[in-house]
Amino acid sequence: MLESRIDFSNKKIAFVHDWLTGMRGGERVLEEMIRIFGPRDIYTLVLDKESISPLIASCPIHTSFLQNFWGVPQRHQWWLPLFPMAIESFDFSGYDLVISTSHCVAKGIVTTPRVFHYCYLFTPVRYAWDFCKVYQEAARPRWLMQFVWPANMHCLRQWDVNSANRVDHFCSISEYVARRVRKYYRRESEVIHPPVELSRFSPSSTKGDYYFVLSALVPYKRIDLAVEACVRSNRRLIVAGTGPEEARLKQMASGSRVEFVGRVSDLETQTLYREAKAFLFPGEEDYGITPLESQASGVPVIAYGAGGALETVSENQSGIFFREQTADSLLDALDLFESMEFSKENCILNAKRFDPEPFRLRFRDSVEEAYLKFYAGN
Repeated sequence: MLESRIDFSNKKIAFVHDWLTGMRGGERVLEEMIRIFGPRDIYTLVLDKESISPLIASCPIHTSFLQNFWGVPQRHQWWLPLFPMAIESFDFSGYDLVISTSHCVAKGIVTTPRVFHYCYLFTPVRYAWDFCKVYQEAARPRWLMQFVWPANMHCLRQWDVNSANRVDHFCSISEYVARRVRKYYRRESEVIHPPVELSRFSPSSTKGDYYFVLSALVPYKRIDLAVEACVRSNRRLIVAGTGPEEARLKQMASGSRVEFVGRVSDLETQTLYREAKAFLFPGEEDYGITPLESQASGVPVIAYGAGGALETVSENQSGIFFREQTADSLLDALDLFESMEFSKENCILNAKRFDPEPFRLRFRDSVEEAYLKFYAGN
């Protein structure tokens, strides 16, 4: 921890977040940053006022020109080719510090040489890099996407690499993301794991007869594997969340014990976590806050053994991994899980490593140190 502290209360600070259309892991991190620095201006591509928390809503929120386009905010993904232009349209010339929380284009803002840009990176743009083919396969109409998608992603990759040079300091959410930053952007990044608000979760003395998934229903999350595995084995699965994959997944699950409950409240989420047999996490994620929320509820995780899950799940203590990203491999893991015993205490103990208070201290010190270095050179 630094000996001297900057008084950020008299600095003009802005947050930049890709879009505000729900309360998922990235929005929970944004809340923690607001708790650290207080309510500040937030810039975002599009906003759904009904879907954000009171804390985020307490900040002045500025949206891009996309806010007035057809289909927005519910179908904002349709305007993906315009995202770079939209994020570059904001003016940050009056700020001392801009903190972007980025999983798409937020890191690509344009700031003047005198404005410090700190980027907390959830991931390089998923559509353009690791999951480009996955999204292309899911995009419709397929006959058009086989030509349009590769061309758009080629342009987006070029913009993504070029815009990385505008960031003054990168901080990644996991070692897994830091390796990808090094590969794609040729930049080094600090690693600070996102926090989990453990006080929101508690174990239950009773257990239901279901497995649980909480996720945006988008292709790379691979919720289809969880649905297929539970349909084939006649296991009960509750899926919370919405997204463009919802109709397809419901069709897969027709006539089975798989239930879709849509967007759920915080209170409903807590109950669904703590009464589940286990939380299923079939995607290759950059980090994954939901597995930690499950462990904080005393519930183990069955996760695909790659990406950020390897940093957040303690194998055979707070969960198990399946090694191939297939429904067959997940089925084997479900069978293995049901032959094992897990203690609530081990799950909660592992989750405690990611408590918000250490994050707040580390993040503030990181911003302060990088800020001082930046202005020492300016």
